[in-house]
Amino acid sequence: METADCVVIGAGVVGLATARALARKGREVLILESEDAFGTATSSRNSEVIHAGIFYTHGSLKERLCIEGRDKLYAFCDVYGITYKRTTKLVYATDESELPALKKLQTHAANSGVHMVWMTQEDIKRIEPNLHCVAALHSPLTGIIDSHAYMLALLGDAEAHGAAIAYNSPIVSGRGEDDGVVLDVGGDAKMSLKARTVVNCAGLGAQGVSRGITGVKPGTIPPQHFAKGNYFYLSGKPPFTRLIYPLPGHASLGLHYTLDLAGQGRFGPDLEWVDTIDYRVNESREASFYEAIRKYWPGLPDGALRPGYTGIRPKIQGPGESSQDFIIQSPAETGVNGFVALYGIESPGLTSSIAIADYVADRVS
Repeated sequence: METADCVVIGAGVVGLATARALARKGREVLILESEDAFGTATSSRNSEVIHAGIFYTHGSLKERLCIEGRDKLYAFCDVYGITYKRTTKLVYATDESELPALKKLQTHAANSGVHMVWMTQEDIKRIEPNLHCVAALHSPLTGIIDSHAYMLALLGDAEAHGAAIAYNSPIVSGRGEDDGVVLDVGGDAKMSLKARTVVNCAGLGAQGVSRGITGVKPGTIPPQHFAKGNYFYLSGKPPFTRLIYPLPGHASLGLHYTLDLAGQGRFGPDLEWVDTIDYRVNESREASFYEAIRKYWPGLPDGALRPGYTGIRPKIQGPGESSQDFIIQSPAETGVNGFVALYGIESPGLTSSIAIADYVADRVS
């Protein structure tokens, strides 16, 4: 049987950041990734937005780690030369009926320590003449990032501090022991590996990994729901210079407009509950995109949208249920000595990634 000090399961953005944080604390870290490359799932199939931290429940991990992670992420990008842009963001009210909710969001953000500027219809016309709304909140701390370059830098720094990564190495099963966790690794590795510490950052596969490890308390593993988000690209000149968001719903931040670093405009994600992971764009949802977009951009031309890509969010709440916080469980909670589990790490997981990693590493070390 092989042995290891610390194993991180999953090489998405949170797994890579966690491996880096542990390696920088002097731990010997092995990253096990089931796919043949890092960041192939949720981490590379999102809007690449750096969130300011305005939408989350007060006192929640999402709020705390988003705000802390936002500042750490911008600082990381400056140090490691990762391309990003502080695009800023407008959260708009389509009509008068939405103004109370918009004012409530401004107060909520202020209570979180995040300043948002109220903008009237006249203010908005000066900066975003194509945006149809009665008022909006301006978020100056929102930005976009090259997520692939970011993950590459996380991995590079983790490796510079002694971490190693093994691809095509899925976790088949495992068991808890008094002094750590035994993992049965399949794929290219095909070995039994005993580690003093194991951190489950498997994202969409996190529940499956935990269920396969004997000793993990079944009641600690939350439900798993797949929320598919379709994106459509915009053909032609972008109508906006910054990110445009509707007021958030219970399960998502709404069908918003974002830009990538090349200036390509895109709309999404929508919310489609699915039972299996399927990354094909559901083109039948195109009509609903036109309908939603024209509420705030009436000038959207026919035929201007084309299918883009999709992502799957690893939610722990189902349709109609209230949004849930990140779950980060210690060994005392999982029931297995040395086994840490992360569940429901969806948006703002990218923004929060370094803060999540530090939160885990402080408790593991």
